[in-house]
Amino acid sequence: MSNTQGYVDVVLGLQWGDEGKGKIADFLTPNYDVVARFQGGPNAGHSLEMNGIKHVLNTIPSGIFHENCINLIGNGVVMDPVRLMEEIKRTEVAGANVKKNLFISRKANIILPTHKLLDAASEKDKGDQKIGSTLRGIGPTYRDKYGRSGIRAGDMFDPNFTEKYAETIKRHLALIQHYDFTEFDLESLENEFFQAIEELKTYQFVDSEYFINDLIHQGKRILAEGAQGSMLDIDFGSYPFVTSSNTISGGMTVGLGVAPKHVRSVKGIFKAYCTRVGSGPFPSELFDQTGEDLRVKGHEFGATTGRPRRCGWLDLVALKYAVMLSGVDELIMMKSDVLSGFEKVCVGTGYINAKGEHVSTIPFDFVSAEFESAYTEHEGWSEDLTTVRAESEFPSTFKSYIDWLEKEVGVPIKVVSLGPDRVQTVVRN
Repeated sequence: MSNTQGYVDVVLGLQWGDEGKGKIADFLTPNYDVVARFQGGPNAGHSLEMNGIKHVLNTIPSGIFHENCINLIGNGVVMDPVRLMEEIKRTEVAGANVKKNLFISRKANIILPTHKLLDAASEKDKGDQKIGSTLRGIGPTYRDKYGRSGIRAGDMFDPNFTEKYAETIKRHLALIQHYDFTEFDLESLENEFFQAIEELKTYQFVDSEYFINDLIHQGKRILAEGAQGSMLDIDFGSYPFVTSSNTISGGMTVGLGVAPKHVRSVKGIFKAYCTRVGSGPFPSELFDQTGEDLRVKGHEFGATTGRPRRCGWLDLVALKYAVMLSGVDELIMMKSDVLSGFEKVCVGTGYINAKGEHVSTIPFDFVSAEFESAYTEHEGWSEDLTTVRAESEFPSTFKSYIDWLEKEVGVPIKVVSLGPDRVQTVVRN
């Protein structure tokens, strides 16, 4: 055992998801021995681009393409055996040694075929009040988990697994019938589900809380990788237009079974502008040509769903809120290159409510009331940033923008991403 105590650094998104967590986790991985996912499920789409080839990970941690890195799917994750096996096979074809380097928590809950059906039935029943679910079965699986009726990965090895499965399916079908939802072929879904279960059982399953704490005591450096974004947190996000797990840094402790004392630092990722998928408040959203330009230039379409993202200027109120909630120590700014060519770059520095009052915090009625962003304008930059490899090459107006953001948020911007590839990343002094 090493005499040096290991530690955990947390990396997470500070907006409404899609901040570029996959690229950054992959970029940071050489500094760590372990990458561990602590919440969410296959609704995540973490894009990594290496040598011009794009890889999309949904459940597997973003360190999987590094030969000597341990990758852990933690207990806080919900996993779909069918999608996970498809992802494993894709990743193996791309050259990753998944058999050797992927470990799965026995306490991670399993997404069943009927969880996805319940998701679709519930979303259809909401009509115009849809929350924008990815229909991956995430919400129903977390509901079963907290209702103490979920099926966990370790149950796959139980001789009574099929009986447990049958009891759960029976209960789910009664709920689906209540929704009057009939658009499915359960037999076909079950065939691929059980085939995936048998394939998945040949991989490595661990008691992850012991596994990861042993690694810490061995002196290992661990990167805890979050999914979705802070403003989608089940408690602190724009409820009910949120995900079903805790996406802030505190979610790591329960999603991996690691005590807070082992956390060394929290790294927060944000885009130089904002995007959102699905319904919910977005005060700085743009409905004009600028919004469309951001969408096209930033390729703002979901890595998992392909859905076009809503686009707008950076929301500083929401960013400061997320930084506060997670105790962020350093910031990582993504997609600054997308803003090249805009004469003016705006930042939402406050909200104006329906009464014309200025608001500088996230109010409880953020969803039910109407808010518009109050903006501060900055001089834009026309230079192409995608070929910039050092801070000394930053255009003066771009550097001024970064300096201003740091001062406003009170946290240093340590890394600036200027494109999707690993090499298009500048670490600031």
